[in-house]
Amino acid sequence: MWSTFFVTDEEGRTVGPGGPGAVAAPGAAPQGAAALTGLMTGRSTFGGNKRRRTTSTGHAMSEAQEGKIKLAFFVAIVGVVLTVLGVGTEFWVELAPPKSFYNNQTCLAAHYGLWKGCTKTLWVADIDPERESCGPAELNGESNCTYFKFFTTGENAVLFQKTTQKNLNIAAAMLALFSLFLMVMGAICITMSLSKEILFFLKPASVCFILSGVLVLLSLLVFHQSVLAFLASDHTVPLHHELSWSVSCIGCAGAVLIIGGVLFLLLALPYSPWQRCLPQKDNSS
Repeated sequence: MWSTFFVTDEEGRTVGPGGPGAVAAPGAAPQGAAALTGLMTGRSTFGGNKRRRTTSTGHAMSEAQEGKIKLAFFVAIVGVVLTVLGVGTEFWVELAPPKSFYNNQTCLAAHYGLWKGCTKTLWVADIDPERESCGPAELNGESNCTYFKFFTTGENAVLFQKTTQKNLNIAAAMLALFSLFLMVMGAICITMSLSKEILFFLKPASVCFILSGVLVLLSLLVFHQSVLAFLASDHTVPLHHELSWSVSCIGCAGAVLIIGGVLFLLLALPYSPWQRCLPQKDNSS
């Protein structure tokens, strides 16, 4: 006696009977055969091809798009790392009087950033003979660093009888902190875009990174104005000043962040700007 079994699809619906001697309905036979073929070849939803999630607009994020987003995110992360490195260090500007201003054995150099300033006593013998001023600050010497009291008591710092301009210094620091906040928001948007496969988050991420890059460069400009105001506060001690490597990190970070934001904006567009600007000619025409 022959037994009859039924073949069901992944949703639990019966698509056709199976087994020797079983006669299927005319409309169900092709469907059952297709189901058996899918089971044999491994093309069902629980077998072969993996079905990608779709976005809220109904468009799936392809692997190529995901790779481009990750590459642009890497560019933005480089800008974030450079910003953190520049903001956290105190080598924004170096100040140095002439080598012979104090005595023939030691001289005093200084450098400061957004949060603290350092003075360093250097040996004249360690300085390049062709250099007229004391420094650079990277030489070995006795260093003394103190945090600025701009944010606590509101006092200005005094270096080489010159007084800093706390309003400009506070403005530069606040711009840098707000740019870091925008970087965090942009990183959250990109993380959600990759995890949820929603391209909509690329637009706010691009705005956050572009604005953060602009604010970083604006913070650099405000800091440079504070240095000029500091030098003009007193002319008793002649000083040689030069921007140091922390400023280079900040400048590169601002440019990289803007480039990363522009890349996210291009990826968020519904069409390729390259194909729109340079359309391919039809071979038949």
